[in-house]
Amino acid sequence: MNLGQIVKKYRDENSMSMDDFSKKSGLSKGYISMLEKNKNPRTGEPIVPSIDTINKVATALGVPFDEAFNMLGDQSVKISPREPSSNLSTVKNLYPIETRKFPLLGEIACDEPIFADEHFGSYLEAGADIQADFCLRAKGDSMVGARIHDGDIVFIRKQPDVENGEIAAVIIGDEATLKRIDKNVPGVIQLRPENPDYQVKIITLSNPNESKSVRIIGKAIAFQGDVK
Repeated sequence: MNLGQIVKKYRDENSMSMDDFSKKSGLSKGYISMLEKNKNPRTGEPIVPSIDTINKVATALGVPFDEAFNMLGDQSVKISPREPSSNLSTVKNLYPIETRKFPLLGEIACDEPIFADEHFGSYLEAGADIQADFCLRAKGDSMVGARIHDGDIVFIRKQPDVENGEIAAVIIGDEATLKRIDKNVPGVIQLRPENPDYQVKIITLSNPNESKSVRIIGKAIAFQGDVK
């Protein structure tokens, strides 16, 4: 059962109105209605309750938190890193994820280079185990072979160079692009896409006009996107 079905079953068995359950649980009447319909009216997606919500429902039902949680079956649950550990201590196979905020610097091209806006005004919250300094939103489809798709978030660790074969964020003039670095040819750096529809860009290190215009700003170490 999902949480809404649990609430509805309890209300029916106890002839309890939504208003009465709202007073008993501390949840709003509107949210209880959404739970029972199991539909977010803004997104149309199923409701994903938080640990705090489950705890309030458990209190209203008069059962321990872990008993209410185990009634949920495979329903998804939102877990905040700030959830009290007492709520989670008796629940098996549930591991809260610590998060931190990463500066989101804008977009980085996965096809033709685009302007890199380094004046960030927003942040993205992701797993604290990601050893990155900032993140960028990928644009284009030239890196799909590396499973990086248009709209994905790419996490970058600042460093002036990368090893051969690694994916890097590269500044070319005033523009930025995301490519795999190929150093197999002496005196040349190749910026390789991961899509055969796009051409390799070759930078000749002995040519000052080319070499001075190219700068690696960091290594791509992780990405975040929708399941494809």
